[in-house]
Amino acid sequence: MIDGILSGISTALNFKNLIMVFVGCSAGTIIGMLPGLGPMTAIALMIPITYGLDPAAGLILMAGVYYGAVFGGSTSSILINAPGVASTVATSFDGYPMAKQGKAGKALAIAAYSSFAGGTVSAVFLLIAAPSLSVISLSFRSPDYFALMILGLTAVAAFSSKGQFLKAIAMTLVGLMLATIGQDSLSDLTRFTFNNIRLSDGISFILVAMATFAMCEALIMIFKKEDKASKADQISLQELGSMKLEQEERKEMIKTWPKNSVIGFLIGVLPGAGATIASFLAYGMERNLAKDADKEKFGKGSVRGLAAPESANNAACSGSFVPLLTLGIPGSGTTAIMLGALLAFGIQPGPNLYNTNPDIFWSVIISMYIGNIVLLILNLPLIPYIARLLAVPRNVLVPMIIFFSVIGVYLISFNTFDIFLMIFIAAVAMILRLYDFPMPPLILAFVLGGMMETNLRRSLLISDGSFDFLWSRPITVVILCITLAIVGMQIYNYFKKLKKS
Repeated sequence: MIDGILSGISTALNFKNLIMVFVGCSAGTIIGMLPGLGPMTAIALMIPITYGLDPAAGLILMAGVYYGAVFGGSTSSILINAPGVASTVATSFDGYPMAKQGKAGKALAIAAYSSFAGGTVSAVFLLIAAPSLSVISLSFRSPDYFALMILGLTAVAAFSSKGQFLKAIAMTLVGLMLATIGQDSLSDLTRFTFNNIRLSDGISFILVAMATFAMCEALIMIFKKEDKASKADQISLQELGSMKLEQEERKEMIKTWPKNSVIGFLIGVLPGAGATIASFLAYGMERNLAKDADKEKFGKGSVRGLAAPESANNAACSGSFVPLLTLGIPGSGTTAIMLGALLAFGIQPGPNLYNTNPDIFWSVIISMYIGNIVLLILNLPLIPYIARLLAVPRNVLVPMIIFFSVIGVYLISFNTFDIFLMIFIAAVAMILRLYDFPMPPLILAFVLGGMMETNLRRSLLISDGSFDFLWSRPITVVILCITLAIVGMQIYNYFKKLKKS
């Protein structure tokens, strides 16, 4: 193992490979900032470039693009409420309110530091325990995934403001219903498509995210009766670009990083879970475990609410390389593209990869940490300039948001029907938001709904229709006990408040 790590260090620190890290991080960051494109598109664009490179350099380039895109996706989430990448949707919950308060520079700095912290923790975990963790990821079965999705849904409480819990539950049900539209994954039958063939593949996550956040925000900006100048116009450029963090904010960040980086990494290790689920779960856990006074800050520009998903999603990106490199199982669509690139290079990922190709295995892992340093060096000096995007007048900013939303959705399916569907969902979302219905529970339920249904039905098939699977496996029982503990704590706190009042 030591020989392999030393071989990986020498390969990763090769001048050509360092250039690949820099190019990958830069390209990924730029593409990640464009709403709707994401790391899958970025890596797909890089594949033709990698054909002339050796396997280690090609993989290092694509890995750099991957976490560069996730890192860059937080920028558009924070500045214009248009998540550049699916895994940065949770970043917008507190990042965008913070930017609206004139703290865009500070929000971008918190996101940059948190991403770096998550990447650092996950790189150390990868270095020490990658082969061992592959055994853990293999031990997960459908009942365990179902229990994990139930745990994820407990985050709904985190997205409901005081006295709005029923509205949050209602939006969760809407999200679960939207997730059932399209072809059934187990029986190949189409459901709830209203005989419209364009809905047979279901509704894409990016479409729902862009409609309920970016496009909806643009419509609200158009119809909201305010002064002609938006809040962003009234904020000084100097204030927009300020990255100075108070001592209390630094303490909050540092407390948030360790547990959420570990949560993100472990979720990333599980095939099929991914950075999006990790970021939602981290946000929900952070809010549920916060003190009552701190809970009120979530959704209004909380430092912890921004640091938690950012550290988790970056850690999950590194974690997703564990099943890819050690088992040959892609944990997400992005790593599936990378698996194809590996096979094109003539390399078979699996348990023997770190014995047969230690230079490739360890150089990719080590390059991730180098990439995180490169991203920090690249992005921090640019924050004051990036933050000035908020000073753009509303009559310019709104068309930009609409343009990126439409292009982002169209590039996924090349189908004009999706654009009209997005506009319809955005209009409904705008009406719901005017009546204080929160959008995050809808997104959370939509993300978890498909996986939840599939794993529940698989579990029922295995247990002949019995619900015994809920207590027949130790991992399932442990996850469900954690879920019950979180729900029980919320109920206890509610009655405690009631007693006081």
